Amino acid sequence: MKEAMFYEKRAENKVKCRLCPQLCLIEPGESGYCFIRKNRDGTLYAMEYGRVSSSYLDPIEKKPLYNFHPGSTIFSIGGIGCNLRCPWCQNWNIAQPSDSFPGIEIEDVTKQFTARLDPKQVVELARKYVPNECIGVAYTYNEPFTWYEYVKDTAVLVKEAGMYNVLVTNGYVMEEPLRELLPLIDAMNIDVKGFSESFYHKVGGHLRPVLKTAELSKEYCHIEITNLVIPGLNDSKEDIEKLVDWVAGTLGKDTPLHFSRYFPSYKLATEPTPLDTLHLAEHIAREKLDFVYLGNV
Repeated sequence: MKEAMFYEKRAENKVKCRLCPQLCLIEPGESGYCFIRKNRDGTLYAMEYGRVSSSYLDPIEKKPLYNFHPGSTIFSIGGIGCNLRCPWCQNWNIAQPSDSFPGIEIEDVTKQFTARLDPKQVVELARKYVPNECIGVAYTYNEPFTWYEYVKDTAVLVKEAGMYNVLVTNGYVMEEPLRELLPLIDAMNIDVKGFSESFYHKVGGHLRPVLKTAELSKEYCHIEITNLVIPGLNDSKEDIEKLVDWVAGTLGKDTPLHFSRYFPSYKLATEPTPLDTLHLAEHIAREKLDFVYLGNV
């Protein structure tokens, strides 16, 4: 547990979190939309600081990052919580702890279902794997921006050790914390979930902050974009064309774009994405982009 960054104290011991566009106004004793930033007597705490739910030595391509040191591996860590509510979440058991651990307080979840790793230990573990072509640390599996304080402290040490920092993120963050973190980040995969405001309403967010994150991040580091193609929700030709036009026109034609196949998960029991849909998306994208990839196929 550590005092959170980017919040304001309000009357009656309330706090206003300014880390992400949810901009939660949090009552004493309550947590924000992300589950793990909690108001204790008028002070906002990052409850999951130093708590790791998942860790693994992954191929860099699994992030997915195909154009950033291909063939290498990266020490990947995740925590608990997320600031969006995707009914099709692929990692819902750690991203949506209220459903994963019903009846258990989130504070207890962070203690019972995670291991403690301080930032120095993360660097030591990453260095241990360097003989296996490990290039650094990836913050992934759940939403790393909700883990902001821990990610930042760890990223500083990773940089000092001469290794790379990678974020795998939904991009849902405010500009000030993003700009503060970006000088430490070497690569990002940003999940652009759909290309309409109505689609983002389904997951409890807005489209524009995600696009802004990608546009700003492009100025600092290598980025790749992923779009999970879900039948009947974001798979129309028009949506795909809008996404491709934005990537090509704003981020540049050399920005890799990944279309990922959906399989039934969490609360959405729709059919897997037809391969024909993915091939159509690939065809549309290849007309304007240099690097287009299909995932989960």
